[in-house]
Amino acid sequence: MGHSHDHAHLSAPTTGERRLWPMVVAVFLIGGFFVVELTVGIMANSLALIADAGHMATDVVALVMGLAALLLARHGSVTARRSFGWHRAEVFSAVVNAVLLIGVGGYVLYEAIERIGTAPEVPGLTLIVVALIGLAVNVVVMLLLRADAQESIAVRGAYLEVLADAVGSVGVLVAGIFAIITGSGYADIVVAVLIALWVVPRAIRLAADALRILNQQAPKHVDVEALGAELAQIPGVEDIHDLHVWTLTTGMDVATVHIASSAPGGDVLARAQEVLAAHGLEHATVQVEGGTGACHESELSW
Repeated sequence: MGHSHDHAHLSAPTTGERRLWPMVVAVFLIGGFFVVELTVGIMANSLALIADAGHMATDVVALVMGLAALLLARHGSVTARRSFGWHRAEVFSAVVNAVLLIGVGGYVLYEAIERIGTAPEVPGLTLIVVALIGLAVNVVVMLLLRADAQESIAVRGAYLEVLADAVGSVGVLVAGIFAIITGSGYADIVVAVLIALWVVPRAIRLAADALRILNQQAPKHVDVEALGAELAQIPGVEDIHDLHVWTLTTGMDVATVHIASSAPGGDVLARAQEVLAAHGLEHATVQVEGGTGACHESELSW
């Protein structure tokens, strides 16, 4: 018996449509404030400021990597050896970003433990002024990145870092107020520890999301078993096999499936495309086996 192989390839959205200018503006804003905060933190002997500056440094790295990843995804050439281009650069960027965040959190916890038993003297007014400026910078950058954070895991990593810095700025503000009221610098240590403890779990979650993509696991929002069951219910379908669903990068879910059918391949192909699209899988390769022995392809784009 002959086999017909009907393939449907649905193209996915490209990161070329994602905006780059918010990332560029964010790099300059965060980078400039990082220099100010680190300098003041060292001069004031404030662990909270140094911790927040450390997060700012990882912000700059994350933003630069995210920007580079988006540029690679947009302009990176697709070749026979690199058929998906550089879309995964965003995912690698997120992994590095998460590692940096965990590293900074670990360093701050270590320094805080080292300072236990001492009574650090920190200028409260200086902390308050720097914290207010930092909070303003972080809020502006968060507003710039918020929309794109839903579409790119690289931008989401940078957004989470800036969000952590905003929380850190609030903590530094509290430490400054406490230092002025009580004359004690212990709040500086406590705030630094709280910043680290708040950031690390989110960094681990980001790393887990990125590693899930690199491990080619099925997206959380796709029920693969239900998808297979729906494909099997298409009239004329005799068997479903080699069904694979994975994420190439944020916003680009991919699927492949082989369908054995006694019905006309074109009809089964069209129904299969509808089922896959209903599950958010518009970038899919469907191979229909069986029938007339003809082999033909149809390509659709979204």
